Amino acid sequence: MQPATPTSSVLGDRSPADFLDTYWQERPLVVRDALPDFRSPLSPEELAGLACEDGVESRLILEEGGEHPWELRHGPFASEEFLHLPETHWTLLVQEVDRLIPEVGALLDRFRFLPDWRLDDVMVSYAPTHGTVGPHIDNYDVFLLQGAGHRRWQIGTEPVDDEEIVPDLDVRILADFEAEEEFVLGPGDLLYLPPRVAHYGVATDDQCMTYSVGFRAPRHQDLVGNFLQQAMDTVGPDARYSDPDLSPVDHPGEIHDDARQTVRRLLRDLVRDDDAIDQWFGQYLTRPGRDREAVPPETPVTDDELTDMLRAGHGLRPGPVSRLAFIEHDDGSVTLFANGSPIDLSPDRAYAARLVTGRQQIPSDALTPHLEDDAFVDLLVALINDGLLEWDAA
Repeated sequence: MQPATPTSSVLGDRSPADFLDTYWQERPLVVRDALPDFRSPLSPEELAGLACEDGVESRLILEEGGEHPWELRHGPFASEEFLHLPETHWTLLVQEVDRLIPEVGALLDRFRFLPDWRLDDVMVSYAPTHGTVGPHIDNYDVFLLQGAGHRRWQIGTEPVDDEEIVPDLDVRILADFEAEEEFVLGPGDLLYLPPRVAHYGVATDDQCMTYSVGFRAPRHQDLVGNFLQQAMDTVGPDARYSDPDLSPVDHPGEIHDDARQTVRRLLRDLVRDDDAIDQWFGQYLTRPGRDREAVPPETPVTDDELTDMLRAGHGLRPGPVSRLAFIEHDDGSVTLFANGSPIDLSPDRAYAARLVTGRQQIPSDALTPHLEDDAFVDLLVALINDGLLEWDAA
């Protein structure tokens, strides 16, 4: 069973296939009334309240009115700090609001035409008039949805290969930004930007709230480094180079072909096993970012309690710190990856992976047909008691 398709698109009259073929990682796109009925689930005051909480990543950028131009401050903040901010020229940014506010997390369902593992988080920003973070580039794809108020955008149209940064500032601002397009976005309007396309957004009123849906783009160095670290862990700590068939050498200064072949085989064997690479990749992609850990419920749920709740119509949703993804194998079995841990599901239970991944709300009627499967119930109970799924209050 596939996750429910969103009832409206964020791409206007474009199909996901057309968007991916024409715009994705190629060129910017503005979609007017992408979500015409969207209203910011948060007020500026509520966003400021989140920025005061421990464990919430937040920033204040003051172009003017700080201790120096473009001052960067990191949260958590004391509420009194917001009382002393200047009237204009500052911006508050809060990361991972999707894990804090379910209504914001529901935005991710609008982007399910993209792989779940590529979705990073929803950052929400508030700025009074003239608030901005300056002209800059990001190294990842981003959809910028205007939630309230208006923001004027100036953008480039082509990725920037080598940028020049203004020196000695707290934030990375382009020194040579030249706009090629300019427009103002209002509530429900959307801007898509490919990686490394320069952009400069400035609030034009005191209600400006922008929802940034960012995407993960792991650096090759991080991928290779993490894989090699895991590969090292599979090599016996006492295993050493050996050459029992060594023959007399013609010249002691030469690194002989036999030695080179032995080391080549050692290294190639580390990357020859596709299943091992897939296993590592699934674990790597589902490990929570920012060193976060899922928090189990105070009272563990039992099999009977789960069954009763589902039959009563209560659905589930991902927990605040939950990354779930799966890989389907040739024999029909599936490996479900849950916050970096693999769970093997046999072919007759592979359906479970599709039910619990790929959406922000899992309705009870998608789960109740399978409650006679004890192993399926056990899986749901384990995910709930590990903090990876929770009851949906909607």
